[in-house]
Amino acid sequence: MLRLQRLRCASAAALAWLATAPAASAMPVISELFYDAVGSDDGWSFVELYGAPGASLDGLRLESVNGDGGAVAARLVLSGTFGADGLFVVADRTAAGATQVPDADLLLDFDFQNGPDSLVLLGASGVLDALAYGVFAPEQVAAGEGAPAPDVAPGESLARRFADVDGDDNALDFVVLAAPTPGTAPLAAIPEPGTAALAAFGLAALARRRNALR
Repeated sequence: MLRLQRLRCASAAALAWLATAPAASAMPVISELFYDAVGSDDGWSFVELYGAPGASLDGLRLESVNGDGGAVAARLVLSGTFGADGLFVVADRTAAGATQVPDADLLLDFDFQNGPDSLVLLGASGVLDALAYGVFAPEQVAAGEGAPAPDVAPGESLARRFADVDGDDNALDFVVLAAPTPGTAPLAAIPEPGTAALAAFGLAALARRRNALR
């Protein structure tokens, strides 16, 4: 009986935590990041964002934060509008002005470093979303949310588990994709996933936070 009561309390706490999690429809978030191609990264790197369909990206920017010291290594000023599916792909362009990234919406010149590093999405009000990835030493700077997502192998990407759910924990929010998917959301549930999926997601987050406090 006591075990059942504890489970009910944990489920209620998970749902309460999820009720406070910001959704991409209300606030743009980073939905996928590809920073380490097999071979040269030139023209292959991309950031996929998710936001309200038709919303403008004017006034938003992306900043790459170096894990060693926390300096901003790159600043990307964004423009354009989110598509009907809520996705927007910012792709690296080559010196010739082209890109290898399909379904790119905006071409900019950048080359994000491998982890441990961070990518931050900012607007007029400040930080909207942040993704830290890799294994950070105590003296290094992780500018993400919660625990960092893993550092991927060449050719892999980091993608948000649910495109419209931000649980403020990079390790839980993001999964590794063997094949990058710019302009699509294969793991996303749009609109938000059902209560059962959210409850499981919330319980995992609570377990991680409790372990971190031990």
